[in-house]
Amino acid sequence: MLGLGSNLGDRRAHLQAAADTLVRHGVGVLRSSHTYDTEPVGLILDQPEFLNACVEVETELGPEELLDVCKAVEREVGRAAGGPRHGPRVIDVDLLLLGEFEYSSARLTLPHQEVTTRRFVLVPLLELEPDLRLPGGERLAAALAGLGDGQQVIVAGSPLAI
Repeated sequence: MLGLGSNLGDRRAHLQAAADTLVRHGVGVLRSSHTYDTEPVGLILDQPEFLNACVEVETELGPEELLDVCKAVEREVGRAAGGPRHGPRVIDVDLLLLGEFEYSSARLTLPHQEVTTRRFVLVPLLELEPDLRLPGGERLAAALAGLGDGQQVIVAGSPLAI
């Protein structure tokens, strides 16, 4: 599962371009959640709202190779190198989960370290798979219920074209 986000320019077009570009890199995009308007979280809150979606993917790539594809897709869709962490961006492609696979390296941790704390990730993930669990059995629905108030997430549009 990948998370897509954009808060600059034509946000939906950027998400769609990312999904299309993944396919050109040999990553099968099986389905998409709806798109969601979400408020910024993290270090920089004074920026435009994001449009987020999650996509279920199929690939023979290992985690590091898939991360390389995600970074290549970001560059091809127009994300500039550098910039502040959690700052405004044309596109963000995050590797969230690879099924039951757990992985850790200097560049990547799977499941993504913030998957259980971000409503903008949990809502679209659970739309795709309501009973989704992390390796080890933690239910993501329980993580979402435990978040409490904040992190507004509102359906903005239909799923991306696959």
